[in-house]
Formats: sequence, structure tokens, C-alpha cells
Amino acid sequence: MPGMDFSNTTSLSDRRLRALFEEGADGWATGRLVVRVRYSRGADFSGTCLYARRRIYINIGRHLRFPYRMTTYLAKAVRRGRTWYRPAYVMPLQDGCQLACFLFMHELYHLLVKRAGRNTRQKEAMCDRFAARFLADRFGVPVLDSGGRPVPRERWEFQDLDGFVEAARDKRTVRSRAARLPVAVSKGAEPGGQLPLFSSDGSWG
Repeated sequence: MPGMDFSNTTSLSDRRLRALFEEGADGWATGRLVVRVRYSRGADFSGTCLYARRRIYINIGRHLRFPYRMTTYLAKAVRRGRTWYRPAYVMPLQDGCQLACFLFMHELYHLLVKRAGRNTRQKEAMCDRFAARFLADRFGVPVLDSGGRPVPRERWEFQDLDGFVEAARDKRTVRSRAARLPVAVSKGAEPGGQLPLFSSDGSWG
């Protein structure tokens, strides 16, 4: 990924934010991202992605106190009678950097959907899941239901988010990583022999 044009006018650590954003965007063909982190004019938070300019704006309320209960669209919509509703899942974010990361990853997925040539409408839940996955993996942030109980991961991570935007992969990164992968020698293969691409049952080895 080309160098990120990053600016932060909040009291959050420039170095930490930039490193986390670059980590989150690693492996995706975003082009040169322009990211601006600033205080909001009163709202708790907001995020905006300008597709054509590859700009992501992250606005955080100066008044916020942590831990902050981030209400999300992670849950799968369920039907009750004639109506649909989505259970409320919450992520307790411990500091402003985690909130900024959630907003950045959410807006980044919007950009990846666009760059992958997908329909950009009604993708809020997918963007939330992409952001939640990063925070769960990177910081161990749990997902809680309305009663404060941990939600099993399979209840909110049930989509192939990476596969949906596969066309937005950085192909150079994929090739570089593949070249570094060790090749395991099959027990049935002789030294110098050719290894099969598929296992005997037809699945990937």
C-alpha cells in the first residue's frame, strides 16, 4: 500500500493511530489513502468515506468518556411475525484509539466494496462486522448482547467479508506472502517429485 497521508488533530497518539490504520489496511489495494482524525462538533462520533478521492474522515467527540459502549449492526436480522428487527450487540471500547480504529475499519470496508465493483448500498452491517473483527482480533474487545452477556463469534461473524471484496486485494502483497509460505512435503511424495494441488477428497490441501 502506498504511504498514507495521515493527519490527527485530537489528543490521541499520532504514531499509534497511524500504525493501527496501516495494519488494518495492509493487503488491500486502496491506493494512497488520505485519513483525517479530528474532533466532532458535538456528536459522539461520525465517519465519512469519499470514494473518488480515497479520503476517510474520522470525527470523535471531545466529551466522550471510556469505556464507551458502541452499539453495532453486527447481529443478523431476525423476523418476528410480519416485522424484522436486529438484536442490539455492543462493543465496550476502552479508549479513543479503539473507537478511531472501529470508525476507520468501517469506512475502509465501504471503500473496499466500491473498489471491488460491488453495490455500495446497504452495507452498514458488513462494515460493522469488518471493524468488529479487527478489534476482536487486535485488542480482544468482546461483543455483548443487551444483557451484557458475551455473544459467540459465530453469531456475528458469519459472512465471508474478505471474499466479498476479493477484487480489492493488493495482488502484489498476496504474491509476496505466497512466496514466503513453506511447502509441506506429502508423505507419499518422493524427493523432487510433483506434489498434488488437491487432496484425495478433492478439497484444498
